[in-house]
Amino acid sequence: PSVLKFRAFTSDKLLITQIYRFYPDQYRIDLKVQVENHSQTAIERSFQTTINALPPQGKKSYYSYIGLMALSDGKLKKLKIKKKSKEKLVTGNIGWFAYENGYFMSAVVPETPANTSFVGHMLSSGVLNGQFHTPPVKVSPSEKVSSSYFLYMGPHELEILKRFGKDLDKAVNFGWTDIIARPLLYLLRFCHRYVHNYGIAIILLTIIIKIIFWPLTHKSYKSMKEMQKLQPRLAKLREKYKGNKEQMNKEMMALYKTYKVNPMGGCLPMVIQIPVFFALYRILGDSIELRHAPFMLWINDLSAPDRLFHFAFKIPFMSPPYGIPVLTLLMGASMFIQQKMTPTPGDPSQAKLMMFLPIVFTVMFINFPSGLVLYWLVNNILSIGQQYRIHRGSA
Repeated sequence: PSVLKFRAFTSDKLLITQIYRFYPDQYRIDLKVQVENHSQTAIERSFQTTINALPPQGKKSYYSYIGLMALSDGKLKKLKIKKKSKEKLVTGNIGWFAYENGYFMSAVVPETPANTSFVGHMLSSGVLNGQFHTPPVKVSPSEKVSSSYFLYMGPHELEILKRFGKDLDKAVNFGWTDIIARPLLYLLRFCHRYVHNYGIAIILLTIIIKIIFWPLTHKSYKSMKEMQKLQPRLAKLREKYKGNKEQMNKEMMALYKTYKVNPMGGCLPMVIQIPVFFALYRILGDSIELRHAPFMLWINDLSAPDRLFHFAFKIPFMSPPYGIPVLTLLMGASMFIQQKMTPTPGDPSQAKLMMFLPIVFTVMFINFPSGLVLYWLVNNILSIGQQYRIHRGSA
């Protein structure tokens, strides 16, 4: 490793030496700060470490965090600073502090965690400023004290951060879905190890998840099919008892009991899957593994929106670059087909809302990473196949 030293005397005769140690094959820099008292009196000081970074530029991401963070008492704390000069304080046993910028992060990791504070605020220049102070240290005449850190400047990647220890891997956090998202990320990486293409790995992951939830979705689709058969009878009950809601509900429940249909049977299996869908949403939108990862044909970056050709003119609802979002349009078409195969809800207003869902989702997904759109498209195709199988079996 290469070593770089800086030395300077302060006005009160403290000799400060900063020693940087660089490793050519690592995202790590070791830093040791030494303070030697050349005066005749004891001096009390605390070590201060500052991290400065530019705030997020342009439109914020839907899924990834950009800003200051710190590990306090083993828990990740994000300092969401929006206004200039408004301080955010994190107290406790500070294990490390960092600035995260989407796929990359810069972290300062003290050799020994200190029970102190980390303060973040925005300077008048618009720069984010984070300050870490160690507890005060008394330096006697001729005494030398030091404080050691290591600096991490590299990708926001779980496996790399885990190798450095110090709970640095906790910087990779998928919010409330974290407990589900981490195993799914490991599974995605496992698939990639064998196919060497993250697009194919996403398809394999989608198939695996679909197989796991197959019994639940199968039950859900069958329940919806049974509910559709009862719609004419339910409509008659609504008309007959429209002035007596309590009696209408009793008659409807009796009808469900007679035909052994659970009115919530179509919803509950889908609700159970929602945390998994949100976890995948976070993984595929936030993981550095997909950055510049090619799939096939025109899709050469699964972390970027899907665009075939580039146009000079603007397209409504689309962020630049402007082009044809082929994958997103296919996803919308698959949603439309799936909706046509799904039993129509009894409520007319709900049926009308369902009719517009493919359009709404297509507009929503138009700026999402192509890896996320690919997952949704494959999931829709598998769902269409499953519904077709149920329809054919009940025909």
